[in-house]
Amino acid sequence: MNFIKKTALTLFMAISLGAISTTAFAEEAAAPVADSATSVTQTIGHVEAALAQAKKGDLSASLLHIKSARESAESITGNEDVLKKANATIILGQIQVKQGNSEKSAVELAKALELYKSL
Repeated sequence: MNFIKKTALTLFMAISLGAISTTAFAEEAAAPVADSATSVTQTIGHVEAALAQAKKGDLSASLLHIKSARESAESITGNEDVLKKANATIILGQIQVKQGNSEKSAVELAKALELYKSL
C-alpha cells in the first residue's frame, strides 16, 4: 500500500511540474518580440547619432555609436535578408569611419538607417 502511495505522489508531482514548465516556456516565447522592437528602436537611434557625428566630422564619437548599434542589432529578429544587408552596410560604414572618410561613412550609415527603419 505504501508503494502505491509513493508512486501516485511521484506521478502527481511530475504532472504538476510539467504543467508549470510549459507555462514558463509560453511566457518566454512572447518576450523576444518586445525585445526585438526595442532593439530596432535602439539601433535606429545609434545609427542616427553615428550619422550626425560623421557629418560633423567627429569620427571617434561616430565609431562609438556604430559599435553600440551593432551590439543592439544582434537581438533583432525579422526579415533576414534586410537584416543581413543592414548589418553589412553598417559594417561598411564602420570601415569608412576607421579609414577617416566621413563622407563615405555618412552614405553607408544613411543606407543602413533606411534598412533598419524598414524592419
